[in-house]
Amino acid sequence: MLSQKARYALRALIVLAEAGEGASMMTGDLAAAAAVPRAFLERILLDLKRHGLVASRRGRSGGYGLAKPPGEIDFAAIVRAIDGPLALAPCASRTAYRRCEDCVDVETCAIRAALIAVRDATAAILEARTLAGGAP
Repeated sequence: MLSQKARYALRALIVLAEAGEGASMMTGDLAAAAAVPRAFLERILLDLKRHGLVASRRGRSGGYGLAKPPGEIDFAAIVRAIDGPLALAPCASRTAYRRCEDCVDVETCAIRAALIAVRDATAAILEARTLAGGAP
């Protein structure tokens, strides 16, 4: 399930994308425009900055802006930056694979096969949506 933190991150980055390429917004203005609590948004922006999705700018026209063009930032990257892997279980993850403790045979596990299909479908949809407003 998508966390509230990831929903807030998506909303904030959509607002930044709509502000125009190269634009930056002060945290308070961004929080108001995205309807996100400011204190929570500040922590989210730090996570997004650490993942290279936003950049901070100092000075009078400072604030936060996108670190890449909107068409290069897909929804999957944002969700992964905030919530981690898209997979519902570690055994189905591409980026954080770990065998389940109670797994008898990872190669024949029907549950794992279903979860991989869910992961792949979810990734395909989220990777096709960018901040530029749709599929690349």
